Amino acid sequence: MSDSQQHLTQKKIATIRQSLVKRKRSETRFRAYGVVSILCSLSFLVFLLTSVIATGVGAFISSEIELTLRLDKQSHQTSPRSLIRDQLKIEFPDVTSRSERRELYRLVSVESEYILQRKLVEQALSDTSLSVWLPMSDKFNQYRKGSSKVAMSEQELNWYHSLLEQERIRTTFNWRFFSLGDSRNPEVAGIAGAFMGSLFTLLTTMLLSFPIGVGAAIYLEEFAPKNTLTDIIEVNINNLAAVPSIVFGLLGLAIFLNVLELPRSTPLVGGLVLTLMTLPTIIISSRASLKSVPPSIRDGALAMGASRTQVVFHHVVPLALPGMFTGTIIGMAQALGETAPLLMIGMVAFIVDVPQGFLDAATALPVQIFLWSENPERGYVELTSAAIIVLLFFLFLMNGVALYLRRKLETRW
Repeated sequence: MSDSQQHLTQKKIATIRQSLVKRKRSETRFRAYGVVSILCSLSFLVFLLTSVIATGVGAFISSEIELTLRLDKQSHQTSPRSLIRDQLKIEFPDVTSRSERRELYRLVSVESEYILQRKLVEQALSDTSLSVWLPMSDKFNQYRKGSSKVAMSEQELNWYHSLLEQERIRTTFNWRFFSLGDSRNPEVAGIAGAFMGSLFTLLTTMLLSFPIGVGAAIYLEEFAPKNTLTDIIEVNINNLAAVPSIVFGLLGLAIFLNVLELPRSTPLVGGLVLTLMTLPTIIISSRASLKSVPPSIRDGALAMGASRTQVVFHHVVPLALPGMFTGTIIGMAQALGETAPLLMIGMVAFIVDVPQGFLDAATALPVQIFLWSENPERGYVELTSAAIIVLLFFLFLMNGVALYLRRKLETRW
């Protein structure tokens, strides 16, 4: 080999080495960018969850005050509000002016009279006293939790510490948050009404969207002829999956409420609207599951003499069901977190009673979060974050069930 050829070869080798080094550096930078992006995403997620949990954990505890009421035959005919106020005046006899008494009455929640009413119904007429724990007002409740944004007067602090020294103030788990409906007073407001509304709405959505979506997917994938009409239907289904959810709310408002005149603010109408919204997702995922079944399954069944219908429903659909279930659960999880379409059909009303059926006026959990987020009181800030925690729990649970079903039932070819 001549010197010129050897020099040219060495130059090519050096160029290749430089190219390899440059490519390796580029790959290293790309991996670093990927790691940095993942870390940024995780840090934002951790910050979000930490802030929500730190704010909402206070809603799961409640402060209560013990009052011992002296009862007689006339007590059951006296209003619970008067009984509470009379007992507070007995506890603090130095409070004489009208303004001070108004402040004293704010020591307990306004809803305490309804709680006491239920206690009096359960109480025997022969009893001479009744010891009852009543929820404190939001101001004292927040002070008890250590909130620095609560401004307490010296007199209110004296009342609070006097009861605290007598061990008549306690902190307990806030069961009312899970057992009561919405309220104008944050210390006794709960998510039971919104939870049952979401449950009835999702049941309606599930009962309608799964059979319709799976049936449509089976027909389009296995039986429908390949022509212009089916192509148009497929394109529209794919486009509907990307339509903003508020459009479905407008559609439900126009058809279900204005034309069909179905009852407003009910889980039935909410379920119908969410059915329209989740159908494209279920159809697309179900068709993908049907496509994933190997053609050899169909060919083998046909070779054994099975009809087209038997091939589809006896062999293909059972193998595609895990993917169909997964797509349906993901669609239900998406429907659980939707707010805009429910706002359009009136499920944004202030509902105190817990709904008992599909035709009762109700709201939903994400709508309840939206309503509470508009209130500036510290108690509602806690309730908003606590409701978000509950909603995220059910979303994670539903996605976990979908992942479990996919791994447990999916057949790998």
